[in-house]
Amino acid sequence: MPAVAPARHDCSAAVGVTAAMAADRPPADRGQSRLDETAERAVRQVRDRSGQAGRIRARQWEIIVVISVQAGLAAAISALLAKQWLGPGSHVFAPAAAVGTIATAIGQRARRTFELLGGVALGIIIGDTLRFLLGSGPWQSGVVVALAIAAALLVAGKGGPLVGQAGGTAVLIATLAPMEGGLQVPRIFDALLGGAVGLVVVALLLPINPMRVLDRAATPIFAILCEQLGELARAMRARDSDRTMRVLERLRGTDDDLGRLHDALSGAEEVVTIAPARWHRRQQFHRYARSAGHLERLLLDSRALARWSTTALQYGEPLPPELADALDRMGRAVAEMRTECRAGKDPQRTRQLVQECAELAGRAGASHVRSFGESLVTGVRTAASDLLRAAGCEPDDANQVVRRSANAGQAKVRPPVRRRLRRALPTRAARARRRAHLAARTHNDGRAGRPARERPAR
Repeated sequence: MPAVAPARHDCSAAVGVTAAMAADRPPADRGQSRLDETAERAVRQVRDRSGQAGRIRARQWEIIVVISVQAGLAAAISALLAKQWLGPGSHVFAPAAAVGTIATAIGQRARRTFELLGGVALGIIIGDTLRFLLGSGPWQSGVVVALAIAAALLVAGKGGPLVGQAGGTAVLIATLAPMEGGLQVPRIFDALLGGAVGLVVVALLLPINPMRVLDRAATPIFAILCEQLGELARAMRARDSDRTMRVLERLRGTDDDLGRLHDALSGAEEVVTIAPARWHRRQQFHRYARSAGHLERLLLDSRALARWSTTALQYGEPLPPELADALDRMGRAVAEMRTECRAGKDPQRTRQLVQECAELAGRAGASHVRSFGESLVTGVRTAASDLLRAAGCEPDDANQVVRRSANAGQAKVRPPVRRRLRRALPTRAARARRRAHLAARTHNDGRAGRPARERPAR
């Protein structure tokens, strides 16, 4: 079969991109060095993650101690109350339900209690009904558990406390009910008592400080933003695309930190809702929650800035030094915002640094930048607006401040062209003088030997 000649494309853009890719391709003798760089990068990532895990573990010690004490206290109180109120017998499920309520994820305790009660009720209904219809035995127990799990999954839509309690209760009803009657009602009361005690301990006896939990969860995000924005600015000044790529990878590895921040927000919302001792923190919590949402957007904006700067350097686009200075100002503004917000001050210094950042972005946009440089300028302005919103500004005010500062920076590099003033209409005297001047010129031209043109009669 004859070989088919490849189609020729005359597109200059495709040729340019192909040449750029060929220039970026490492030669064969540098294969080992690239492999070494990849290995060093992997080792560096593992070291960074291990160090970050150690810092997170140290910050979580206080929360671990509080939750452990809450669980122990709830188990002791629920066991004592079950023995006093529910009569003789081994009320094992009351402390188990209390511990299960507290040991769940912070922010899901109230929902976890209702899921425990719902799972117990569902398991009792299905277990008793099927035991009455099918009898007792090994295969009957298997059918009861399978149908209880299926019904719980249909109700909940996913695995969780409701599914586990439905299956466990169905097992107890199918296996122990024939030998020991009266398990249904005590189990319901045990679950109710244990869940109620767990909520009381969380809300009244040992409520956590919601703002401290939020502050500890947001600390790594602030640290990463300050550090990596400064590193991105230094990498742009050095025109080192490998360093900007490392910044991008580090910013992409913050999903766990964002997940912990969301869990902390959920837990703090639960505490300020059900704990009377923390009700005075509600307004402060709502402010913090709004700021946290804009902080997450700022983190996503920083990822976009790292990605565009990497691509711009790889394509050899010119990047004005004002862009690196703007990123440096942004990192300082993030650190200043955290300091001022923790101290309860008005973030004036933060606004000043953000205005300087937007002004530098406007100056960079007025310079000779290309496509990815323009994307960087737009990204810096977007990040500056999100940072102002995180500091407490309203969206319209933040956009107006950034727009005004960026326009001022652009005007310093490229002053606006003044419009020419419209010439005033000539007056009647001016028109008369002009007619006299034209008549004199015509008379002089006639005296020079050229025939004078007669003016048309009016």
